[in-house]
Amino acid sequence: MSLQIYISGKLYNKEDAKISVYDHGLLYGDGVFEGMRSYNGKVFRHREHLERLWKSARAIMLEIPISMDEMEKAVNDTLAANNISDGYIRLVVTRGAGSLGLDPNRTQNPQVIIITDKISLYPDEYYENGLEIVTVSTIRNHPAALSPRVKSLNYLNNIMAKIEGLQAGCEEALMLNHNGEVAECTGDNIFIVRNGELLTPPIDAGILEGITRQAVIDLAREAEITVREIALTRHDIFTADECFLTGSAAEVVPVVKLDRRVIGDGKPGPITRKLKDRFHEYTRS
Repeated sequence: MSLQIYISGKLYNKEDAKISVYDHGLLYGDGVFEGMRSYNGKVFRHREHLERLWKSARAIMLEIPISMDEMEKAVNDTLAANNISDGYIRLVVTRGAGSLGLDPNRTQNPQVIIITDKISLYPDEYYENGLEIVTVSTIRNHPAALSPRVKSLNYLNNIMAKIEGLQAGCEEALMLNHNGEVAECTGDNIFIVRNGELLTPPIDAGILEGITRQAVIDLAREAEITVREIALTRHDIFTADECFLTGSAAEVVPVVKLDRRVIGDGKPGPITRKLKDRFHEYTRS
């Protein structure tokens, strides 16, 4: 059976799922999206993801053509149609078809697209032994140009950084902000452990307000681990006891090297392992 794709109220076979080539989502990256996970048939922090989607849309003055409740039902129905219990959901809203010009007032019929599929995580060895990352020259979008808190369809900022990382032989890459501070990786938020405390860049460092990031912060505080959101530099990561990344697809993945420098003892640390296990238990219970 072909994968079923939801487009604006209807399900289509994957091969027949199409939108107009005049859609501004394609022509200009004019739209917003969310990447979500389902565990045991339930979407993880579904409402928080939808609320972030609506905020992203509001920030770019895009009106989503259905309600949040209707969107939630459409996501669940698409998962059910594809018989997916544990998987990944890509939720996309485009500006709609228009002219070849930039004017968004000439667009119509914003498209809602829901893709549900199996999830591809990092290889198991990265979760067991840790990931090596590299700092790239591509900085995170300046917040005065486009807020990094908007999860827009124009992901070239992240893609260019990803290319740099891959050329350096790393699956993930660290991006700095316009002040030279640590922002986030191309698809994940970053945390370090120092003297038993969990540290991560604040939202105003120019990062996406990650749903998994917040879940890990919540789990850490429940475990009575002090969490501080503070400005970080590469020096803080070089000298950290532990480091890990969080994201919807990645979940919690340890980092043991930055720019070929070993972090801590070069192995996933005890707090990283504890939070990784707690997150696994939390999402699958």
